[in-house]
Amino acid sequence: MNIEFSGLSINIVDVIKTNIPALVIFIAGALVIAVMVWYHLRYKRFKSASIKYSDVRIVKRAARSSRQRYRFVLTLLRVLAVALFVIAFARPRSGTEYKEVTSEGIDILLALDVSSSMQAEDFKPHNRLYVAKEEIKKFIEHRLNDRMGLVVFARYSYTQCPLTTDYGVLLNFVDAVDFGQIEDGTAIGMAIANAVNRLRESDAKSKVIVLLTDGDNNAGEIDPITAANLAAALDIKIYTIGAGKKGNAMYPYQDPIFGKRYVYQPTKIDEKTLKEIAERTGGQYFRARSGEELEEIYTRIDEMEKTEVKVAAHVEYRELFYYFAYIGLLLLVLEMILANTYFKKLP
Repeated sequence: MNIEFSGLSINIVDVIKTNIPALVIFIAGALVIAVMVWYHLRYKRFKSASIKYSDVRIVKRAARSSRQRYRFVLTLLRVLAVALFVIAFARPRSGTEYKEVTSEGIDILLALDVSSSMQAEDFKPHNRLYVAKEEIKKFIEHRLNDRMGLVVFARYSYTQCPLTTDYGVLLNFVDAVDFGQIEDGTAIGMAIANAVNRLRESDAKSKVIVLLTDGDNNAGEIDPITAANLAAALDIKIYTIGAGKKGNAMYPYQDPIFGKRYVYQPTKIDEKTLKEIAERTGGQYFRARSGEELEEIYTRIDEMEKTEVKVAAHVEYRELFYYFAYIGLLLLVLEMILANTYFKKLP
């Protein structure tokens, strides 16, 4: 809820920029109040009705009564009344803004490789899976009004989280992804088929799969190209990401005698197949050789798959000026009553 004066924001910068009439009312009101105070101090206080005496020393020594000491209350009440009338003239009102958001959403399935090769620590200081999860979470947090889901795969593929707009739940599912949940292997074709199955009945304007892997297809009943053709037939776009540096990478190995050790193994990414998958579906292939490159890739995909959002906003106002007018009138009446009773002064 925000307070306005004839549509005027309380912020002084917005006052100057957006509502000149209300600003003029405030300035004029401030000048009127200033003139009232000046007049009281300069003239009325010293030029009220008086009686001349030949010697006023005895009067000066007399103590002032409470009526004399607190007579300034009359002026204070009048100034406050005028200030409240100025605010009332500026038409204060409270407004509640309502927004109607309509969007042509995108359904996005994130397919993540969790095979043992994702333990390679060439994305220092963490392994590939850890970095991939962190970048996926950033990607999710940047989306608005889209349904998103998560498919994980190794030798087999399963849906970790179905399509949802509850990003908090999806982020929790991403955090829960780890090694050892699925038998080792790399079933790229099955991962695509699983994601396609989740998207095939979608009515979204755009349907997208973002697949990240660091290997080549060596498991599953469906080969990647067949799965890509199925996606293309259903108008599903696939972005593919090959994760890992070229050459050898360090893989952790748990030795039963000496504990954790590292071995060098070559990075095997079937870039040709990943490029063909992307081309057949109208997507794009990316190669991530570091965590920084992976972050840039997800940022580019986020920019390429923008959701069109239309926002219609309206504000319902409730007038408040009469509160200030009533209080000001009450103070003015109180000032008149006190001036003619308790603070009454004889000429």
